[in-house]
Amino acid sequence: MKRLPILSPLLAALAPIPALALAAAILFPAPAAAEAPARLTLTVTGIKDVKGALMIAVFDRSGYDADKPVAQAAAPVTAASVTATFDLPAGQYGIKMFHDVDGDGKMGTNPFGLPIEPYGFSNNAPAQFGPATWDTAAFTVAAPATATAIKLN
Repeated sequence: MKRLPILSPLLAALAPIPALALAAAILFPAPAAAEAPARLTLTVTGIKDVKGALMIAVFDRSGYDADKPVAQAAAPVTAASVTATFDLPAGQYGIKMFHDVDGDGKMGTNPFGLPIEPYGFSNNAPAQFGPATWDTAAFTVAAPATATAIKLN
């Protein structure tokens, strides 16, 4: 049952009367606490050049094709594999990422627009004539924690 804001002062006034406070709590329960976030641990492998940073973007369904991430990170590359973590509400997500080898903050492409820097998508989804589709990249993040891995192309 939804608590109506107009009733809050009335409920506060009735709180000193134990029986009425109990009845009010039963009839108008407090809103549920926000769900604890789920920790997503991403491990990226297949790193050939140990330099630069991994530019990681995590998307929900509505932001995937619009390139509007719900979380993002630039993880320094200090080894052949890198781990990054994100705290997210449980749900469906997709990841797009690339290895910014030259450190310019942009995905390097050739004159035809094809990537020249390593990249990857969640589920190791293939890129065919553009980024991997939501249907191939989507995966579930469940509480309390979910781990996934991406191998760079």
